[in-house]
Formats: sequence, C-alpha cells, structure tokens
Amino acid sequence: MLKLGVNVDHVATLRQARYKGREDIGEPDPVSAALLCEKAGAQGITVHLREDRRHIQDRDVYALREKVQTRLNLEMANVPEVIQFVLKVKPDIVCIVPERHFEVTTEGGLDALGQEKNLAGTVERLLEAGIEVSLFISANPHQIEAAARLKSPYIELYTEDFVKAVGTPGEEKELQRLIAGAKLAHQLGLKVNAGHGINYANVQKIYRVPHLDELNIGHSIISRAMTTGIEEAVRQMLKLMESYSL
Repeated sequence: MLKLGVNVDHVATLRQARYKGREDIGEPDPVSAALLCEKAGAQGITVHLREDRRHIQDRDVYALREKVQTRLNLEMANVPEVIQFVLKVKPDIVCIVPERHFEVTTEGGLDALGQEKNLAGTVERLLEAGIEVSLFISANPHQIEAAARLKSPYIELYTEDFVKAVGTPGEEKELQRLIAGAKLAHQLGLKVNAGHGINYANVQKIYRVPHLDELNIGHSIISRAMTTGIEEAVRQMLKLMESYSL
C-alpha cells in the first residue's frame, strides 16, 4: 500500500504570520493538525525544521515527538546545530534536504554526490542512533548511486520538475526520469519515497513510477483543508492513492 505522509509546515506558516514569538498561544496549531491527519488515516507526519525557524519551531517538534502515533519524519539540512537537536529528539526518520536562506520552499534535490564526504558522517551518526535516513534527491543516476554508497535506507525523489512539466511536451520525459530513478534505487536496495508539488490533480500521474513506499504531500492538503477541513482533505488524498500498484 502506498503510504501518505502529511507535511504540516504550512499550518505553522499561518500561525507565524500572526504569533511569531508567541507560539504558546498561537493558532492554528501544527500539532493539533497532525493528530487530525492521523485520525483521518495518514500513515505519517512530516515537518521541516529550518535553520531560520520560519515555520516549525523546536517546541513543535518536541510536542510532535510526544504525540504522533504513526511515523514522524523530520526534514533537515546537514548542519551541526540541527543534527544535535535531531539526535536529542529522535524522530522515526530524518530526510536530509538542501536549504537556502532566501528560498520560499525547497528548490531542488540534495547534491548527495558533491557532498558525499560531508554526508557520510551524518548518515552514520543518525543510523547509529536508531534514526532512519532518507536523502531528498533528484532522479539522477549519479545522485542515486551516491545515496546507495552512503547507506541511506531511503531516498525521496524530488518531483517538482515533473509537476512543472505536467501538461507540456516535457511531461513524459520527466516522468520517465522518475521511473528510471525509482527502478535504479530499487535495484540498489533503496526504499523510494517521493514528494514536492504533488497535488490532487497530478497525484495519479505519479502512479506509473514503480516501487514507491510513501508520498509526502503538504501544501495541497493544507490548502484544501481551508474549505473541507483537514480530515476530509486527507481522506480525499488517500482515496486517490488507493489504486497505486507497485
């Protein structure tokens, strides 16, 4: 079964717009939203603890670690301060992502090949602490091979390039890149997740990509929740995901 991890960062984004520095009284609460996602059937919760703390705060991660009953996935940059925090909190899985201070959202995959030496120690430390590791990378064979050398159990394929190509002549080319990437990762013993830009309109186009374990979806679900409520938004996405076959 294809699993759904719901990213609740944008719940915190809305809170921070009014309650930055007063998160203890602020709303909406990403932890409450996460619990409603689980109630609706989501198999995991994802948050990105950015260096600049623009949305999710340390206190949110501590509360999520205490209350999430499914699987807590913490996205993070490969920087010492965040690594130390992660080793203290111990989420179920960490997804190492690239991070640029002036980006609105993550703008591409991690350069696992170019940063292989720097990543090796981090991946080893996290695994030794009992935390699973995923690398957020593009469907580039060299990046996938680097992830395998790093002994990361998971990769998460960056899907934004495909999402942008949907409805254009480049759609099939980008889809084939994802298909080839997933097949190579599977051959190398990696588990395959995917995410970034996936929504209700394009999610079923992803289903031609084999060996997917989990989709991480945030903005689309949180946006729909504004009109349907978050539980119904999660249920609608899960319904669309029922037809996926490996």
